[in-house]
Amino acid sequence: MVCPRCISAVEKVFLDSDIHPLQIQLGEVTLSKALNPNQIKLVQEKLESLGFELLDDNRTKQIEKIKAIIIQHIHHTDDAKFVFSKVLANELNKEYSQLSKLFSATEGITIEQFIILQKIEKVKELLIYNQMNLSEIADKMGYSSVAHLSAQFKKTIGLTPSQFKTQGAPLRRSLDKL
Repeated sequence: MVCPRCISAVEKVFLDSDIHPLQIQLGEVTLSKALNPNQIKLVQEKLESLGFELLDDNRTKQIEKIKAIIIQHIHHTDDAKFVFSKVLANELNKEYSQLSKLFSATEGITIEQFIILQKIEKVKELLIYNQMNLSEIADKMGYSSVAHLSAQFKKTIGLTPSQFKTQGAPLRRSLDKL
């Protein structure tokens, strides 16, 4: 789940199945009691029909939590200036090196690369909105300079921010596809 609409869709699946979650966050549903096998199958089928999956192994859950924390901090807060190694270690109660190894082994990219992909996607969004200049975007996203942002942007998508701005929205990717 990567956005408020995703959370609403998942909540609807549970409520339509007569299951009342205590809390739904990005990537996680908290229930008051365990589901029986029939409920699990029903929820799983409904989630899959919407393009979601039900996660049941701890490694996969851990990876999804890492992604959800990163997405939450980059896309759903006003200030994306974070030391993600500290944020992840604090929120997941694990050593960052352990989380990093798990993420790399499972996803085939590092946490840092995933953060860069998320930041670049947020920069694309801000460029399309056209409400901030590149200097403001660089500052908001925690880049040390416009040059650093521009270099990372070009390295990641093959275009400068200015070139992207002229080509626009068709080049944006869904957060769950990163």
